Amino acid sequence: YTAKSHKKSSKGKYLAYRKIMNDLTISVDAYKQLKRAFMGGFTHANANHSGKTLQNVSSIDFTSSYPSVMVSEKFPMSRFKPVSIKTVKQLEEYCVKYCMVFDVKFTNFKCKITQETYLSESKCSHISGAVINNGRVVAADELATTITDADFEIMKQVYSWEHIAIGTARYAHKNYLPKAIVKSVLDLYQNKTELKDVAGSEVEYMLSKGMLNSIYGMCVTDIVKDNAVYSDDWAVEKVDILDEVDKYNKSKNRFLYYAWGLWVTAYARRNLWTGIIAAGDDYVYSDTDSLKVLNYEKHKPYTEWFDKRIIGKMEEMCDYYKFDKNLLAPKTKDGVVKMMGVWDFEGTYSRFKTLGAKRYLVQSGEKLHLTVAGLSKQNGINYMKELAGGDNAKVFELFTDTLYIPADKTGKMTHTYIDDE
Repeated sequence: YTAKSHKKSSKGKYLAYRKIMNDLTISVDAYKQLKRAFMGGFTHANANHSGKTLQNVSSIDFTSSYPSVMVSEKFPMSRFKPVSIKTVKQLEEYCVKYCMVFDVKFTNFKCKITQETYLSESKCSHISGAVINNGRVVAADELATTITDADFEIMKQVYSWEHIAIGTARYAHKNYLPKAIVKSVLDLYQNKTELKDVAGSEVEYMLSKGMLNSIYGMCVTDIVKDNAVYSDDWAVEKVDILDEVDKYNKSKNRFLYYAWGLWVTAYARRNLWTGIIAAGDDYVYSDTDSLKVLNYEKHKPYTEWFDKRIIGKMEEMCDYYKFDKNLLAPKTKDGVVKMMGVWDFEGTYSRFKTLGAKRYLVQSGEKLHLTVAGLSKQNGINYMKELAGGDNAKVFELFTDTLYIPADKTGKMTHTYIDDE
């Protein structure tokens, strides 16, 4: 009887989840607009500090940033419906009540803070008279883009504009992600935390970590993907968008909703930007879930405020789903509590220098650590130390936009196209 009742219970849960998926369908136009609005993690450097060797730069990062927003925030839990927005007040009311995605045009658009710029030039469908900072818009006479309510919340704080015009706008009712998804995130986070560095549990740890990190990625797997085909030669076969979206909507195997992924990154960017704004001129560099800042002690009241806020949100979710709140804060093998979503202090570098996004050099004690996209960390350091005769100060002097690493010193394979055998 126990097995029978369990089978009945499982079937009931499956049918309930299938009903959610059947409701969460997407139109072709909504898909296209959501795809235009999608942005990933925010990575950039404060232009005022770029190219300078700074001392005593501290690093802080969120503990499991994407998983934490998946359990603390509310997401689109209905189909997107069009709405005609006539006033800024109406737009703001909808942005509070619903998950919103909308096309927008700004005139006389200007950044009103000095430490950072939010909007990426590549996300603008039209832009004129622009001033660009390493790919980010500082100012523009006119620009058009597609954003979510979370993006708009950030932009109101960091930009000013003379005029705003709203084009196509869509809204969806919002609520927490389905109970089964949230519980999976919490269980995987617990496993990852408790199994880290435990002898004999390396495989289980890597599986939990990989699965936890992949939930967001699965959400934003593109619905419409062109096919790579081979006949006499390789080619790309364009697929029919209508057919692909229809297949997505009718799939009995689907358990995620494309729109969720958009809001995961949007909420994570909004969380990161609370720190960028709070740090002011002490903000140096950001990358998705971490900040590098000067005068860290001065900014502790901010991190305490943020931690209290996100813990409160996660606890509200636990009350809603009747989850044990201890799931939010599992312990490591050494008994250290690791609360999800809060700021974690990683340490202070004696020297730090960034040249822009994905390009920075740090010194901790006597050790140097290099991060440059496309370059082996250790090989890059070894080559620079060789040039500098082992002098760390000279390595920082060498680290400029004109630095060239020879191909045989990068530690990377050189990609070569061979057109004929």
